[in-house]
Amino acid sequence: MCTSMGQPVDRSAERCLTGRPTLPDVTGVPPEAFEDAALVLESALAGDTDAVVGTFDAVVDRAGVAGAYDVAWCLAATMVGENLPGGAWTLDFPGIDEAGYDARWVARFVSAYVNQDASTGAALFGAAIADGQLPECLLTLAGSTVATLRRRHG
Repeated sequence: MCTSMGQPVDRSAERCLTGRPTLPDVTGVPPEAFEDAALVLESALAGDTDAVVGTFDAVVDRAGVAGAYDVAWCLAATMVGENLPGGAWTLDFPGIDEAGYDARWVARFVSAYVNQDASTGAALFGAAIADGQLPECLLTLAGSTVATLRRRHG
């Protein structure tokens, strides 16, 4: 049993974020990644970047970088939504070369998710770590996911 906005929520049947959005079913991800992603999104929806960072830090302490990757994969799934038509997808981001590192990273990471290309997602994670940019990339991913949910659910 988890809480959402201070109220107990049973997430065994549906992965609740708040009252409306839900985390889609992502295969190959440990169940706790869904709970962690929900906590990240609840914090991001509240504008609490310290709590977003704290949740990712706790995940890394508990499950390593692989755990943070799983949470990020869940966030990408949430951003994309359900019922995505199959097939190959290309990234269409005009001006991507002028965008900041974190925005380029999020676009490419979500593209990797859409194309079910976990190896590219892992490579992007490794590059962000090597470049010292992973925390900012994860914050941007959380913020982009929240912005997408707000647009989707009015």
